[in-house]
Amino acid sequence: MNAYEFIGIAGIIIALLAFVYVTIKGVNTIIGAPIVTIIIIVFNKMHVMDSLFGQKDSYVSALANFILANFSIFLLGAVLAKYMEKSGATQSIANKILYYTHTDRPYSVLLAIFIISSIITMGGVSFFVVCFALIPMAKPLFKELNIAWNLVTIPLFAGMATYTMSMLPGSPSIVNVIPANALHTTLTAAPILGIICSIFIVAYSLIYMYYELKKSQKRGETYSTFVDVKEDVSIAQGMLPNFLPSILPMITLLLIIIIFRDVNNIILIALTASILLCALLFRKQANDHVKILNQGALDSVIPVFSTSSTVAFGTVLASSSAFEVIKSLIMTIPGNPLISLSISTAILSCITGSAAGTVGIVMQSFAADYVAMGIDPQIIHRITTIASASFGIMPYTGLCITFNTLAKLSLKQSFRYQFFVVSIGHILTLILALTLVTFVLA
Repeated sequence: MNAYEFIGIAGIIIALLAFVYVTIKGVNTIIGAPIVTIIIIVFNKMHVMDSLFGQKDSYVSALANFILANFSIFLLGAVLAKYMEKSGATQSIANKILYYTHTDRPYSVLLAIFIISSIITMGGVSFFVVCFALIPMAKPLFKELNIAWNLVTIPLFAGMATYTMSMLPGSPSIVNVIPANALHTTLTAAPILGIICSIFIVAYSLIYMYYELKKSQKRGETYSTFVDVKEDVSIAQGMLPNFLPSILPMITLLLIIIIFRDVNNIILIALTASILLCALLFRKQANDHVKILNQGALDSVIPVFSTSSTVAFGTVLASSSAFEVIKSLIMTIPGNPLISLSISTAILSCITGSAAGTVGIVMQSFAADYVAMGIDPQIIHRITTIASASFGIMPYTGLCITFNTLAKLSLKQSFRYQFFVVSIGHILTLILALTLVTFVLA
């Protein structure tokens, strides 16, 4: 490695640390991301204007491409969430959950959110839509039981960003789809390994959720510890819609996505249908449609720009010369090929802060070499998906930023839970998977 390559790698490390620092300090990602991107550009001697404003692989082009591809989802998801919230539908659903779980069982409520999050994610709904849909529904539950609001992080992330994302056979997650297309495997690749790993991480997540709930209660944390109750808008119980109409828009969303999953942009069609259904079903409770549409539109702007800013940062990082050096060094990791595959994938997940982005890079740059070594493509598929989330949650991860924005939680209040559920959970599961493949399923 020559001096220029060393300086370039140092620039990437400094930029990542700076990104974490400015995020912790509360600097909005829309401001922080371009600042830390400049560090990478300078240290790697990249052309400043081309890297920031060029037509390809630049900060602005990546920002624009993400917004172009995803703004409709953010917008419609925010409008649907606003209809569900303002109509009292989320409160009605919460009341029904409380009826079955009882108000003296806070863990049962967390478990219910975990199950609902899992089901919706397995239906093919994106992480961002899950956040838009479930955060408003969870709030009245946590308020009624006086549970610390930041604990909502655990069941939500355990349901949408662990086993349903990376290891459950048949999952429609993009993390599972990318290697299936690249390796010509199926979404059910390595089914026995996937099922065992799924059971393990679910058990880990539920035990961790119970542990953190008890710790929070011992510290005396309550709902108002993390939420300004003055900002909560209460809806009279007599004005609430019945449970069945309240849940119908979400059921409609899932059914349309599942039945017509092969239709292009089906998520947009499903969201639009659910919004129209909300406007019809909740016309008495939410009759100020202009206000709801305006609020939903405003609520979508910050999350989509924050998330696209992290994607833009990752794009410039991946196009740097130092990143190419890092990829080359990764391929020289000695030992069992599956261990080197796991380590290299984990390193990339830390650099990109994205499980999907990591899988894409591994499939494009490394997968063919491991297949050539004689490793079963199904094992490569499953090990890669699990390892891709080893550091899939970082302070600069788009999902982390979107969730915190919607839940109105700071990084300090939620990131520890996100990291222990997603990253630590996947690291432990990866160790289990490698052990099974080496000694049991070989």
